[in-house]
Amino acid sequence: MDKNIPLNERIIFALDVASHEEAMRLIERLDSEIKFFKVGLQLFLASGFQTIDALVRRGCNVMVDLKFFDIPETVKLAVGQLKNRGVTFATVHGNDAIVRAAVQDKGDLKILAVTVLTSFCEDDLRAMGMSGSIADLVLLRSRKALEIGCDGVVASALEAGPLRDELGKNFLVVTPGIRPGANIDDGSDDQKRIATAKNAIISGADHVVIGRPIRDSNDPISLIRSLQQEIAEGIATR
Repeated sequence: MDKNIPLNERIIFALDVASHEEAMRLIERLDSEIKFFKVGLQLFLASGFQTIDALVRRGCNVMVDLKFFDIPETVKLAVGQLKNRGVTFATVHGNDAIVRAAVQDKGDLKILAVTVLTSFCEDDLRAMGMSGSIADLVLLRSRKALEIGCDGVVASALEAGPLRDELGKNFLVVTPGIRPGANIDDGSDDQKRIATAKNAIISGADHVVIGRPIRDSNDPISLIRSLQQEIAEGIATR
């Protein structure tokens, strides 16, 4: 798998906003520095394919993060709606049959299996009646997803290193829960398994997903450049 990823595609900016117009304001402000954007449930429900198509026309990569989870045939048909629209990544979050349906007819679209949400911690697993660790569950789900044919996984930086050690380098790791170093422990949001961009890259991530820290920054361009410097240092270190 080609891993020669340009620095301006390492950060995937999360367009977690309520309208196409708000998304476009952010895109127009940021795409001189970032060429990869994530469209999630909120924005997709607000704008459908409007923002996705606009990003593709601007030459940007798009991660459609809808975490497909439904009966396999429905998931297969949903992937079919994305595969010829210039989308780069799409996410699936389900059992083997659901994941298998997602990769069955994906064309050039890369399918990423969501392992365990970064808002989950060990206590959440205990509350669900699960006795293993998050790391064990991420490894199990990743191994199955890659065997089935996924192009990569979504996992926190805390699990990226063990995934590389166990499963190698020939798949994508996309890591959410990224925070600037100065704010890594501020506890201001719902992400629990978090890391800096540099540490995520050193651990084995290919891309890092960042939204609120950039969106809410007084100087987002300077912050992006600082994060990209972290990423470059991480690449040189590992």
